[in-house]
Amino acid sequence: MMKQTKLAEARAYEKTYGAQILPEERPLFHVTPTVGWLNDPNGFSVYQGEYHLFYQYYPYDIHWGPMHWGHMKSRDLIRWERLPAALAPDMEYDAGGVFSGSAAELPDGRQLLMYTGVQGKDNTPECRQTQCLAVGDGRNYQKYEQNPVLTADMIPEPCQAKDFRDPKIWRDPAENCFFAVAGIRMQDNSGAVALFSSEDGFHWQYVGILDRSRNEYGRMWECPDFFELDGGALLIVSPQEMRAQGLTFHNGNDVICLQGSYDRRTHAFTRESVSAVDYGLDFYAPQTLKTPDGRRVLIAWMQAWENSQFCRDGARWQGMFTLPRELSLREGRLIQQPVKELENYRRNPVLCKDVPCARRTLLPGISGRILDLTVHVRPQQEGSLESFTVYFAQNDSHSVSVRYEVRKGTVCLDRTDSGFRYNIVNRREAPVRDQGGEIRLRILLDRFSAEIFVNDGEQVMSACIYTPQEADGISFEAEGSGRFDVEKYELSF
Repeated sequence: MMKQTKLAEARAYEKTYGAQILPEERPLFHVTPTVGWLNDPNGFSVYQGEYHLFYQYYPYDIHWGPMHWGHMKSRDLIRWERLPAALAPDMEYDAGGVFSGSAAELPDGRQLLMYTGVQGKDNTPECRQTQCLAVGDGRNYQKYEQNPVLTADMIPEPCQAKDFRDPKIWRDPAENCFFAVAGIRMQDNSGAVALFSSEDGFHWQYVGILDRSRNEYGRMWECPDFFELDGGALLIVSPQEMRAQGLTFHNGNDVICLQGSYDRRTHAFTRESVSAVDYGLDFYAPQTLKTPDGRRVLIAWMQAWENSQFCRDGARWQGMFTLPRELSLREGRLIQQPVKELENYRRNPVLCKDVPCARRTLLPGISGRILDLTVHVRPQQEGSLESFTVYFAQNDSHSVSVRYEVRKGTVCLDRTDSGFRYNIVNRREAPVRDQGGEIRLRILLDRFSAEIFVNDGEQVMSACIYTPQEADGISFEAEGSGRFDVEKYELSF
């Protein structure tokens, strides 16, 4: 009875209060909770030909609370249909919260959810985190009678039972079995990623440690994701308590990509490089899936824990996800681009070619808060351009900017004047590969967010912006001589 009551209560609450939030109070094409709080994406997967996306969810408040799983599905990764909440904390092993996890399709056609059940209060020595299962039909789910299926005592390496979470499950057709990775904390307080396997998805065994921090890249490694891409192997993790290195890893709770090779026979991952996944202000806990046509697509929580307590005035929801991004490797770099499906929603193109750089430039038809804007800048001659800035979400008292400093080789995203009422971090810089002073900036705006794709996805910067919606001006400013092109599309359903 308790199980039915908690989930039924959550579903009734979101049905009543979610319907009261008007469409214009939300972004158009970024995922938000039905009502209340959202953080990590969970269960990002393909099931019976549709994309399913779950999320860490507390419907009763716009601040973090005992975690549930919210649920949405889509046919194209852009338009999402809201479904009733999928899981609630209602068993002894998950009474402290139904934490992050993932999903896969079973051979018999059912959908398998794997999540972290929290017993006891989070972040205390008495806390116990275990991995649990639920099975369903894409809408309703039944928790597995033999939960939990993974516990910290299954790992021979000395690790902490209070920090063992965020399983990412996948089925490997080549080996005809399931695998899962989970984040663990070793006895030296550093993070690591453990690998597990199962023939049927229900009975699991420990395989080994894929990689570990050794206190070099943060502490606990959350939300691991492991996959092969373009001939290499990538392990993406979200370390806590990262130390900055130059312009990289400034968010404290950050996201890194460990790139290397994977020996399928021994299940050994060899790390070859480490890089940041996003250089913006709001990006954490990404998760990926493989589309039916073979693309690797990533989605993340567009928030940072340090900024997550700051909400818009009168907001009845808090938290959103990035636009899904296609991943690839180019010359050893992780490349991220908006999924190609977004192009189906472009409307009313405006093209401005070969515009001379000036102190401040306004262009007819270039404005808006829900748009896809690409700017290609080039110097008049080598060394003639010093900087180029795009201002957007702009009126007399508000603006957000992206500034390219040619000699420094950096791009700076600055939301200082975007409307936050608190003194939080509002600027981030990213290094840019030298291309003779040229740069391409693709800027996606969606009411309350900005995602900047630099040089066709070599760098990405994500941020929440809470500038009033009537602040929709866009302008351009340069120091030095050069020319630029602008390609702008409105985005609509």
